[in-house]
Amino acid sequence: MPTLLIWHGYKFRFYALDRDEPPHVHVAKDGKSLKVWLHSLEVARNSGYDEREVSRLLAVIAERRDEWIGAWNDFFGL
Repeated sequence: MPTLLIWHGYKFRFYALDRDEPPHVHVAKDGKSLKVWLHSLEVARNSGYDEREVSRLLAVIAERRDEWIGAWNDFFGL
């Protein structure tokens, strides 16, 4: 499970078992979790984050989207 970034305590990472899904990132902090599709920047699942936090996290993901899609492809050998 590679951690891509730790930002203000939020951990952005991939899970190795997610190989068969489209590229996405998980964000975890304080028992909360968020899953975001990297190509569309759509929230796939949100457990506990309010709208303000989600907006901030989406902005962080958007800034790094291309880099993280490349990291996804490298990690999964695509």
